[in-house]
Amino acid sequence: MTVYKFILFHILGWKIIGDFNEHYLKKVVIIVAPHTSWNDFIIAILSRKVLGVMVNFVGKKELFVWPFGYYFRWVGGAPLDRSKNQNTVEAIASIFNSKKEFRLGMSPEGTRKKVQKWRTGFYYIALKANVPIIPTSMDYKTKTITIGKSFDPTGDIEADLKILKKFFVGSVGKVKKYT
Repeated sequence: MTVYKFILFHILGWKIIGDFNEHYLKKVVIIVAPHTSWNDFIIAILSRKVLGVMVNFVGKKELFVWPFGYYFRWVGGAPLDRSKNQNTVEAIASIFNSKKEFRLGMSPEGTRKKVQKWRTGFYYIALKANVPIIPTSMDYKTKTITIGKSFDPTGDIEADLKILKKFFVGSVGKVKKYT
């Protein structure tokens, strides 16, 4: 962990405010924004190592075959079968139900490009899996990762999204034109 701290804090100059251990949850959806660059993945991997918490992701099942399948599982990946018109929300909720611990990290934008509105899959996954959402921002302007408070979705998506989006106000992505 010391190497990861040295890289993230001293070489790259980032800091972390908050901690997942503050409300240690074995099952949660972690939304990270703004997502504007592939660099976000590197910062996320380093920060989860520094924090000592496994944050998972899902990927199409084709990624989880030899020779990369073992690696993707080792770093927290879970295969997702996207064939046969399977409902993605249901499929990911079933992954939550099949695991003892699963902290799904995802971007509410759904892409690294500028979007006018968030995709809502993360919300419906949390609702269906009956797990809270933790907002987490990556602000490249201040080089700060901020971990928010756990939020339980109520089912009123419009009201809940307003609350969640307030957390990210002022956060600047690496590619500023997308923020």
